Amino acid sequence: MSQDIYEAFQSVEMRIGRVQSAELNPKAKVPSFKMVIDFGEFGVRNCSGQYPALYSPEAIIGKQVVCVMNLGSRRIAGFESQVLMLGAPDAQGNAVFLSTEQDVPLGSKVF
Repeated sequence: MSQDIYEAFQSVEMRIGRVQSAELNPKAKVPSFKMVIDFGEFGVRNCSGQYPALYSPEAIIGKQVVCVMNLGSRRIAGFESQVLMLGAPDAQGNAVFLSTEQDVPLGSKVF
């Protein structure tokens, strides 16, 4: 891996948070949750995510998730999303959120 690629990867700040609340965003064109995620000493941030196809709000609340912290805010369907919650598509294209195999301290840096 070249030094430039490594430095670019290091510039992406990924941290672990815990979903405190999740509710459907009725204004979203694609079904989405409005979520509040706790990152410990890094604070609480809002996030919009297209996860309702596989999860109910109750199923996602309390889960640890992987988020990118330093992409800036973006207004999505009237909701300010401050972090990007990472996920991957399943075989049908539905979003599956990335999580930790075990609980780790909130705000832990992903490397």
